[in-house]
Parts: sequence; C-alpha cells; structure tokens
Amino acid sequence: MENKTLLKSAILMLVIVVITTAFCEISLRNKGIPISYDDGPPLWSNKRAMVYEPQDDAVVFIGSSRIKYDLDIPTWQGITNVHSVQLAMEGSNPRPVLEDLANDENFKGRLIVDVTEGLFFSNAPPNKEAPIKNIKYYHDITPAQRVSFFLNKPLETQFIFLNKDYFSLNAQLNELEIQSRPGVFIEPLFPMEFSNNTFERQMFMTPEFVADTVLRNKVKSNWAFFAKMSKLAPPMKEAELAAIFKSVKEATDKIKARGGEVLFVRTPSSGPYLQGENMGFPREKYWDKLLAYTNCPGIHFLDYPEIAHFECPEFSHLSQPDAIIFTKHFIEILEKEKGWKLKKS
Repeated sequence: MENKTLLKSAILMLVIVVITTAFCEISLRNKGIPISYDDGPPLWSNKRAMVYEPQDDAVVFIGSSRIKYDLDIPTWQGITNVHSVQLAMEGSNPRPVLEDLANDENFKGRLIVDVTEGLFFSNAPPNKEAPIKNIKYYHDITPAQRVSFFLNKPLETQFIFLNKDYFSLNAQLNELEIQSRPGVFIEPLFPMEFSNNTFERQMFMTPEFVADTVLRNKVKSNWAFFAKMSKLAPPMKEAELAAIFKSVKEATDKIKARGGEVLFVRTPSSGPYLQGENMGFPREKYWDKLLAYTNCPGIHFLDYPEIAHFECPEFSHLSQPDAIIFTKHFIEILEKEKGWKLKKS
C-alpha cells in the first residue's frame, strides 16, 4: 500500500515538473528570447581542442569580448571556408591563453590576438581568473566531463530555460541587484538582450537591445563603472609594462619559430572609447610598441576607413549587422594587405 502511495506521489511530482518546465519554456519562447549556450570551461575546452587543425584550414582567435562580438563567424566561414576557432573571453586578459598556445608544441597555426588595452596591458588577478580556469579545465578534463558536455549540448540546443547566466536560481537572485556594502562587492549586471552566446562562442546583442535606449544606457553605465574602478588602481610601473612586452614577445616568438603566424588586431569602439588615449593608453606607448617589439603585423581599426566609421550601440561592441560588415572588410584587409591566404574553394 505504501509503495503505491509513493508511486502516485512520484508520478504527480513528475507531471508538475513537466508542466512547469513546459510553461516556462513556452513563455520564454513567446518573448522571443534566443537560445544561448553556457560559455563556461566545457564549451571553451571543446574549441581549444580544435587549434590543431592544419594551418590552411583554421584561424584561432583570442582576446576579450570585442572580437567575440565583432567577428561574425558565419560570415567569416562562408567567405573563407576556413574554420574560426574562437577562444576569446569577455572581461578577460588574453595573455594566459597566448602563453598556453605558445607552450603547446603541437600548435603551429595562425593566431589573431584582439587587443583591448585596459585588459591586455593589465596584471590584475581578476582579469586572469577565467582564462586560468578554462586552461586548467582543458588540460585536466576527465572522460566523464567530455561525455557530460556532449550529452548537454542537445539539451542546450532545444531549451532556452537552461541559460544559467539568467535563468538559474543564482542568476534570478542576482537580478535583485543588492547594492554593494562594506566588505561585499556586487558587480553590475548586464541585460540578457546584450549577451547571448552561440555554440561557436560568438556573442551577439539582440535587435531589441540595439533599439532600446534604456538597455544601451545601462551597459554604458557599466562601462563607466569599470573605467572608474580601473582609474582607482595604482599606475603600472615601467618595469611591469616592460615585463608584459617581454612575455608577449617570448610567446609570439615560440609560435612563429614553429611555423605559426601571429597578428594583433584593435577592433572598433566609439564615443569615449574610440581611442586608447581616452582610457589612458596612448597608442605610441602601447599599440605601436607592441607591434614593433614583437615584430608582428597588426590591424588597428582607425587606420582603415572601411572599418573606422562604426558607432557601437554601447560604445564598445558591434551590433550583429555591423559585425557582418566588419568581418567582410577584415577578411579583405588580411588578404590584400597582410598577405594571408584565406579563401578556399
């Protein structure tokens, strides 16, 4: 008798869960919310494993969030027929990933490094946490974690509510936006319409975000907050900056010595973030010196009229339509000026 009661309870609970989940999913779909993949260590590691493709078949991208928004992967791959391996991480310093690839004797491919001055030329530990975590996960990944990733992918492809950055319990609690208090720092939140992630790790903002002044201003205020925080940090000593240039050169030299290629890119920004000088990073001291010191080619968006005109919706990243235009011109510059052979039949 007791077993029957438990069975009925279990069935009732299952029905409640299915109905609740279905209602939640249908509600999210009716709001037009797109599928967005969890951009944690498992997805990053899946892409990191692809860097060993032949040089003519793939180009690896590292950097911060700008290249994740600005490189439209379907456009890139549609024009070039060359695989884009996206390893950039938003809000992060790409130098740990550069060093990881440099120390990997099996990597001999083509690498494009996106430079956001405030992150690239920084030694702040928080900016390196995500890269270090992802790199460790990749090198220490277990068979069970591999299986879990491939089992999870079909679910994320179908269900919007699995977006843990916005629909998990912790994410919902964060939406309360409790103010910072002594000893507790609360980072500003970004609207869901601004940060969606594809399985190829391309970030995109929705048309609703681009059209909504309130949402755009919220992200602009977030950038202002982070800019204010960075100004409170003590200025970098010349010895520290020299050490950064030295470590980057050592990394790029290793890759080039194995037959690989490295190119730096400064992707578009606008408004108060148009130039590095506005953020305390004069071009001649940082960007120009980076290219000269490492003896690597570079593409700075302000040097090319075809990609210098973009107005970023929140000053720092391109909308998806503009990312398509940028990507087309970027490919042309790589081929015609930098001599990269990309287009394959």
